[in-house]
Amino acid sequence: MYDRTHLERLKTQREAFDRKVEASGAEREAAFVTSSGRPIRRLYGPTDVPDLDYERDLGLPGDYPYTRGIHPTGYRGRPWTMRMFAGFGSAEETNARFKYLLSQGQTGLSIAFDLPTLYGYDVDSDEAYGEFGKCGVNVSSLADMEVLLDGIPLGQVSTSMTINSPAAVIWAMYIAVAEKQGVDMKGLRGTLQNDILKEYIAQKEFIFPPEPSMRIVTDTIEFGTKHMPEWNTISISGYHIREAGSTATQELAFTLSDGFEYVRWCLDRGMDVDDFAPRLSFFFNCHNDFFEEVAKFRAARRIWAHEMRETFGAKQPRSW
Repeated sequence: MYDRTHLERLKTQREAFDRKVEASGAEREAAFVTSSGRPIRRLYGPTDVPDLDYERDLGLPGDYPYTRGIHPTGYRGRPWTMRMFAGFGSAEETNARFKYLLSQGQTGLSIAFDLPTLYGYDVDSDEAYGEFGKCGVNVSSLADMEVLLDGIPLGQVSTSMTINSPAAVIWAMYIAVAEKQGVDMKGLRGTLQNDILKEYIAQKEFIFPPEPSMRIVTDTIEFGTKHMPEWNTISISGYHIREAGSTATQELAFTLSDGFEYVRWCLDRGMDVDDFAPRLSFFFNCHNDFFEEVAKFRAARRIWAHEMRETFGAKQPRSW
């Protein structure tokens, strides 16, 4: 904590700085704002948060409430998983692409599915006419999934699948291919997007009404919790909400609200929060206003940690 005398001295210095800059006429615009419409000051310092208690409100990386990150060393400890979002029309083409990316040092897969797959249509249905492979790979059957993943050691790579409404079906296909390779599902690593609430809010690729959709999502979280301890059963997504036109604050509010609703459904199912919460993941956007985005990520960690511990009664740090 800074004492009051020191804060007053810093405030005087700030005011003098502002007067100096304004008198120089050196700024190219009268005002600067973020993409969310928030004004950007010329300079930030301790006087912007005079009541900040460092130990309580910021803490250290790796310490609750994880304002500065969930790992003490972050990416100084190990590099992040490298995955190029990819999907090229046919399963054969995408399989070749995946093998090339892995040969070049990529450490995980990220599967982009085309619109018919995202909407749960077979590629030869009338509704899918003209949409095959335009924005990703088509998977209409287990045979397609077998071709897509042929020769890829699923026990050694983690896989992110951007799939929502038909997520349970696509996930089942992936598990079946792994079992055919001799890989037990307990050892599979990856993430299923599986976030149906953001489909109603932003992306609009839903198939069923909200209530049965939420039941299916809860089914997949429960299944993963019981049988696939290394798999992230949902990626609660703010990215699409931001791309649909929200501000940073709105993105955070809607995304965390969605996450809390998934927690409530799982608790209503009778699941223990510390069993499923560690495998809930998030997918936020990152826009051009770097410091606003840093503040958003920090706020997200703090709010989630406090709510999981204080509202939902989670006892394990990994749930926070």
